[in-house]
Amino acid sequence: MAGKFTRFTAVAAPYDPVNVDTDQIIPARFLKAPREAGYGGFLFHDAREQADFFLNHPVFGKARILVANTNFGCGSSREGAPYAFHDAGFRSLIAPSFGDIFFNNCFKNGLLPIVLPAEQVAALQAELAQRPGAHVRVDLERQQVIAPSGNVHGFEVDSFRKQCLLQGLDEIAFTLGHDSDIAAFERRQSQELRWL
Repeated sequence: MAGKFTRFTAVAAPYDPVNVDTDQIIPARFLKAPREAGYGGFLFHDAREQADFFLNHPVFGKARILVANTNFGCGSSREGAPYAFHDAGFRSLIAPSFGDIFFNNCFKNGLLPIVLPAEQVAALQAELAQRPGAHVRVDLERQQVIAPSGNVHGFEVDSFRKQCLLQGLDEIAFTLGHDSDIAAFERRQSQELRWL
């Protein structure tokens, strides 16, 4: 996990292609690299060979929030895709829709994927394209995205996942936080259900 997530303000980059799959986010040949070395350098590795790719831009290369398009993170279930975003310093991804497995894996790695209506995402992308280097604010507590213009977009998030991000916990750490409750349950169960 990347630590507690309450509010986050950063340069945001627009990225317009639809159906960006996890192999584009991190090519499969890099998945053998040791996790502890970091995957940030592999983020969009092959696409970065194009000089005009957004991460090569002097301003958008500093982005820590990505405003993407429909079905972002589709394809295979590789957890390396959210690792790559996490290790490159991203904390939030905004899109009209995400690949289901990628979406779930983001939460497990301290990233906040936000689903907004397509027209709001398109307006935000247009604003960022006109104002490179503009900041977007993501407020998890209030469940709001604040555009550079000041426009506020509300979003939904599962309450359990929200709590985990606010506390900086993954699912295992959250469970371990209830260690005494689990121990008490196991003691009670062994007494009440001796036949187990």
